[in-house]
Amino acid sequence: MSPKVLELKKEIQNQRDLLLSHPVYSKIKDLEGLRHFSEIHVFAVWDFMSLLKSLQLSLTSVSIPWTPIGSADTRYLINEIVLGEECDVDENGNRISHFELYLKAMKQMGANTGLLDSFLKNVKPGEEIFQSIENSNIPENVKSFLNFTFQIALNAPVHVKAAVFTFGREDLIPSMFLKLLEEICSEYPEKVSTFKYYIERHIEVDGGHHSHLAINMVEELCGDDQNKWNEACDMAKKSLEIRYKLWDAILN
Repeated sequence: MSPKVLELKKEIQNQRDLLLSHPVYSKIKDLEGLRHFSEIHVFAVWDFMSLLKSLQLSLTSVSIPWTPIGSADTRYLINEIVLGEECDVDENGNRISHFELYLKAMKQMGANTGLLDSFLKNVKPGEEIFQSIENSNIPENVKSFLNFTFQIALNAPVHVKAAVFTFGREDLIPSMFLKLLEEICSEYPEKVSTFKYYIERHIEVDGGHHSHLAINMVEELCGDDQNKWNEACDMAKKSLEIRYKLWDAILN
């Protein structure tokens, strides 16, 4: 890992520590608490794909006629991440996106997807996403979280997108949450097995292989430009602060 990445990670460590110690985790004590958590957290699972796709649009050629864009290394990095996020496998080996897997887990545990379903009905490709967010009945902190994501996805330079994706959207899962999940799953295996699989798969793929690919992508995009590294650090820090407020929405 390069000195620039180590410096960035040091700069955002305080925000990361705050997230790991957010009181929301201690409030999830049973299946009902896990249901409530998922009903808000699912918005972060959904908008993550738009951030990822914005990187793919910026770093690869998706127009006709095709022409090569950027370096082959960066194209490989983002396309492999998209492949894993958009068409992974469920616990039975069937192809599925991580978002669809999360919805499957919510339905198994009996969580209410009504808030998300109502929101997505009013989101149309090519239409003004910020207006759809504003007109929705979702909590204000969720609106702020989505607005930040789409401001980055639609308007930020590509190195900032990559930094937010890599350092601001990694799922911060403290050990206490994993222990609790084990306990709930042992008590309700028929209700929580898919969610447990989702979390384990997320840690395995996103926290390992994808994390290394994403860090390489940021290193290549920022290069030796200190201004780019500063911008990347600032927005990664901001994204963690916004995630903290999303956890506040769940707590409330």
